[in-house]
Amino acid sequence: MADAQQTDVVLPRIAITFCTQCKWLLRAAYFGQELLSTFGTSIGEIALIPATGGIFTVYLTTKTEHLLIWNRKDQGGFPETKILKQLIRNHIEPEKKLGHSDTPSSKPSKLSGTPDDSAAKSTSIASESNGDANSDSLEASVRSTTINGALPRADANGENCEDCK
Repeated sequence: MADAQQTDVVLPRIAITFCTQCKWLLRAAYFGQELLSTFGTSIGEIALIPATGGIFTVYLTTKTEHLLIWNRKDQGGFPETKILKQLIRNHIEPEKKLGHSDTPSSKPSKLSGTPDDSAAKSTSIASESNGDANSDSLEASVRSTTINGALPRADANGENCEDCK
């Protein structure tokens, strides 16, 4: 039997948990690649964690916090790449400029009026730590995010994922 090796977690750590039944591995890997390309060695580690049940979450762990950055079920879909980058940036490198990813979204908002609690919760992370004009555009962009064409798919046993329908 192989000896279990202890590995130290390198912070900040981003954990992307994705549903294997829904075939969201490529989406999770894409977000991981985009975050690594943007932040380089400012990110200590990105973990891709397979799960079932329609889950797609992004957690950020720093020396002082363990934060839920995105939850597909609570926020009604997947984040735009630029929104995810902004949310991560606001915690690990608030002074970092993201170029075109700092501009407001051009997508029209599908929600009118006050955002629901889940959207408000996701934007509070960015608003609390950033506190500049980008927070307003970030909040508007998060409210307008919708499910990106994800359809329920069958797993290896031919069973559909009930939570992602």
